[in-house]
Amino acid sequence: MIAEQPLALIFDMDGTMIDNMGVHNECWQEVLSKYGLPLSLEEVKARCHGKNKDIIDRLFEGKYSPEEARHIAEEKEALYRERFAHRLHLVEGLKELLITVQKAGVPMGIGTAAPPENVAFALDHLKIRPYFQSVVDAEQVQNGKPAPDVFWKVADELGVPYERCLVFEDSPTGARAAFNARMKAIIVTTTHQPNEFEGIESVLGFIPNYQSLTF
Repeated sequence: MIAEQPLALIFDMDGTMIDNMGVHNECWQEVLSKYGLPLSLEEVKARCHGKNKDIIDRLFEGKYSPEEARHIAEEKEALYRERFAHRLHLVEGLKELLITVQKAGVPMGIGTAAPPENVAFALDHLKIRPYFQSVVDAEQVQNGKPAPDVFWKVADELGVPYERCLVFEDSPTGARAAFNARMKAIIVTTTHQPNEFEGIESVLGFIPNYQSLTF
């Protein structure tokens, strides 16, 4: 699956490290309905990707001011953290992979569209922050995925050439971001099926979890 040994690993967080996208989608559905935009879960899955600001701008087409949009996003994320707290755990095999890669001296980073509150919620509760030399969240870059900004910033902080970074993602949007960043990607199929990634040249392969992945 891996043609060239990478110099660094970069992980998306939601859906990639934590199997939480179902809860995110349910919370989006509930909050959007409250604000007059009822969507099916399939519609939410297709349209709610990237930075929260971009999601709200896309769905409501400028109806809300930046401050109002921020309030809607914060409401949704607080609901997510409340509902997911008792289910918070890493995708199978990931903790073992992190230990192995750290012992091998390969640097690792996280590039996520999640807000910093959600990043802290996950990394600190799971006690995995020490494994990562770079953690870049939605507020640290101007352009969200599929723009390459978040992955480029992680690579820059790790000091590794873009082409020698391997990205782990779960979404077509994230895979396109990896392609735009000149990075290869492995897809964790917690949320999307392989056929949804057709034509995205960054994708090396698909895994259901990290149990069979070795470096």
